[in-house]
This record gives sequence, structure tokens and C-alpha cells, in this order.
Amino acid sequence: MLKGEKCLGPKCTMIKRNYIPGQHGLSRRRGKPSDYLLQLREKQKVKRTYGVLEAQFRNYFEKADKKQGVTGEILLQLLELRLDNIVYRLGFAPSRKMARQLVGHDHLTVNGKKVNIPSYQVKAGDKITFIKESEQSSYYKEILPNAIVKASSPSWLKLDTKKVQGELISIPTREELDPEINEQLIVELYSK
Repeated sequence: MLKGEKCLGPKCTMIKRNYIPGQHGLSRRRGKPSDYLLQLREKQKVKRTYGVLEAQFRNYFEKADKKQGVTGEILLQLLELRLDNIVYRLGFAPSRKMARQLVGHDHLTVNGKKVNIPSYQVKAGDKITFIKESEQSSYYKEILPNAIVKASSPSWLKLDTKKVQGELISIPTREELDPEINEQLIVELYSK
């Protein structure tokens, strides 16, 4: 091993220990995480998932709070209806970062108009397609057909694989969104 004879005994540095380093590492217990910690972790998880900065996320929360209905559910709907997320859900891109890049580089149109704003809010009935110039690119010819075949778009989106066109049929309900997200923790965090 790397450390020679040291790794033959109990002080081997290659063995992972389940306690923090230092003299008092074994005696310190990690207690139950606080409510604030759980709320903050949930918010950070959602922010990173959708690729949104703190100020943008707060704006989405304020919009959701002003609307009539369940604030947490509306917040998730606003995040899901971003153009970059719709492009990802349709299977036009393998990740949300790639979808954001496709939108930012003017490769997509919404209802026939070029849109290069990733945070653009897609409405029910909007159709998303590639521009004619992008159809000549190697991404469109080689990678996109395989990505669309592998992707399974949700029930609130309609994908036409022959035309390479997607359409938002309806606004998603909470049951159709990610079940791992606990939006109530985020609402509690911002309600303080």
C-alpha cells in the first residue's frame, strides 16, 4: 500500500473512519440536524437542480406567494415551466446545463419566434422547435435523435419525434412533479 507498514496496524490512513478527525473526534456526537438546516438543504437542492441563483429563486418564491393557491406547488410549477427545463424534459438536451446553453445560443424557437432567455416562462399550448440553421449542425443530426429516443417526456408535454417539436399541453400538477422535493420546507424557510 501507499503508506507501507503503517497500514498494517490500526492507524492506517487509508481506512475511512465514521467520526471527525482530531483528539476529540470519537467523543463528539453529531446531533439531530436542526429544522433550519433541513430547510436550507432543501432550498439549495432545488436551486442546484434547476440551475437558479439565489435572487432568481427568491423572485420565483415571491411570485408564487402572490398567486392564489398552494405556494410550494406554484413555486415548483414556475421552475418547471422555465424554457431550459422544458427543453431538458423534452429530451432535446441530456442535462439542464446543456439545455440552458441551447437556449442561450439561439438554437430554439417558441411559437416560431427565437427565444434566448433560459428563464422564459412557457405557457400551455406553446410549441418549441429548433431553428432551420440548427438543423444543419452535427448535434441535431447525430446526437439529438438518440437523445430523443432515450428520453421519456412527462405526461404534461407532447413530443413529436418526426418534426422534433415539443408542446406544453398543460401546467403540471404536484403529482406529476418530482416527489423527492419537499417544497413545504422551502415555504417554511422563506416564511420566517
